[in-house]
Amino acid sequence: MDLYIEDKEFNNIVSTEEQLEKGEYEFCTFSNCDFSNIDFSNFVFAECQFIDCNLSMVNLTETVFRDVNFKSCKLLGVNFGDCNEFGLTLSFDNCIIDHCIFYKIKLKKTVFKDSQLHETDFTECDLTNSTFNN
Repeated sequence: MDLYIEDKEFNNIVSTEEQLEKGEYEFCTFSNCDFSNIDFSNFVFAECQFIDCNLSMVNLTETVFRDVNFKSCKLLGVNFGDCNEFGLTLSFDNCIIDHCIFYKIKLKKTVFKDSQLHETDFTECDLTNSTFNN
């Protein structure tokens, strides 16, 4: 992976108009972006924040999420089970996480705060010390 982007803010990206380049994003913030149906396969997001974003139906095949925070995001039909599990660390604050799949992944100490989780699959998921507040 050649593209490396660090400490950059991305605002108001609409997936049908503008695509993110495949690469490694570190310490980046994505605000008010519509990434619905985008292919994030093999992307790396480390210590990033997604704020007020739509990530519905994104493809996460081998996507890396290390210390990634989702705040006020819409995540419908997302299969987190396809992510690269090495270093997978997520947190959710005030998100809609409906019809998502976390099948067989380790989500130790994951925070689900003020979030909606309807028909979300946590089958065989390790939620040790995770919190579901409100």
